[in-house]
Amino acid sequence: MIPSVLPTYNRAPLTFVKGEGTWLIEADGRRFLDLGAGIAVNALGHAHPALVKALTDQAQALWHTSNLYHIPQQEALADRLVAETFADTAFFCNSGTEACELAVKMARKYFYEAGQPERVEIITFNGAFHGRSSAGIAAAGSEKMTKGFGPQLPGFVHLDLGDSAALEAAITDKTAAIMVEPVQGEGGIRAVPDAELQQMRALCDAHGLLLICDEVQCGVGRTGRLFAHEWAGITPDIMMVAKGIGGGFPLGAVLATEKAASGMTAGTHGSTYGGNPLGCAVGCAVLDVVADAAFLAEVSRKAGLLRQRLEGLVAEHPEVFEEVRGAGLMLGLKCKAANADVVASGYAHELITVPAADNVIRLLPPLTISDDEIAEAVTRLDAIARDLTPA
Repeated sequence: MIPSVLPTYNRAPLTFVKGEGTWLIEADGRRFLDLGAGIAVNALGHAHPALVKALTDQAQALWHTSNLYHIPQQEALADRLVAETFADTAFFCNSGTEACELAVKMARKYFYEAGQPERVEIITFNGAFHGRSSAGIAAAGSEKMTKGFGPQLPGFVHLDLGDSAALEAAITDKTAAIMVEPVQGEGGIRAVPDAELQQMRALCDAHGLLLICDEVQCGVGRTGRLFAHEWAGITPDIMMVAKGIGGGFPLGAVLATEKAASGMTAGTHGSTYGGNPLGCAVGCAVLDVVADAAFLAEVSRKAGLLRQRLEGLVAEHPEVFEEVRGAGLMLGLKCKAANADVVASGYAHELITVPAADNVIRLLPPLTISDDEIAEAVTRLDAIARDLTPA
């Protein structure tokens, strides 16, 4: 008999009832050190006082009116994002998947309005994850994502990262955009080298294409810059944002230049809940903390500390771990043991990690994690490795 909740998840045997900073409390009272942060969502940890206050204050005033009317909190958050980034405008939605849908529509509509309706193809990269909508799975293209859900939405060209000649050769008179995660998350915490991102920007400029950055997982301070593409010294034309921007409240956005967004006129896109007062009040509170230069410097410092400790862990347990990957506090441990076994052993040691492709476990702690918590996390990872080391 099918359960009342559609069984599309392989859930761990855990039920969390409370969160405090970097810690989750299970129904039986056990305290778990959280290196998953709701899959990079709880950027400021659990029950951060500034977010609790923003949500509570707004909830007592107004929850929802719809986008038929002006929403002051939405306009305030858009103004902040425009001031802090390359973008001239922002559209708010509820998730990264929805952000992907608009990014694809925006790129194609730009060329349609520019008199080039044949330009509909978007180059994407193997190992990518852009959500689970029809456009998102078609953009990723992997059998795991698409099997059983045909026919696939056409218009995506899939390439391997790191093959510059193939990328240049794939550009035709049908190409509209290149879409890339500066750091692949689900794909195994694979950071795209700065030079490769710079080449993508140069090719877009040379061929009149749009560059779309998917920063749903790697954005909002996760790498030590507000957005990961900043490390390469480039700017996209369109950017997808979600996860950390709401600090745990469902919130997503698409940021764009005026040029890239020029085709999206009244009636071309919409959202009932997107940009509601609750979500945008929380988003403003998140940016008040994360966009601060001193906060981002602390993220980078703590990321360096965690990475150094993890490199030592890999050296000490070569039978279990192979390498450290990633950037900032978006790190991955490529495992020699099955990553599912590492994650499961973590539950026994009251440590939360997240699996990814290529036998990787993701370490995505709240950006507010302390030095002592980093030390404790590595101690628990060491205990996990000892449990899994072959006799």
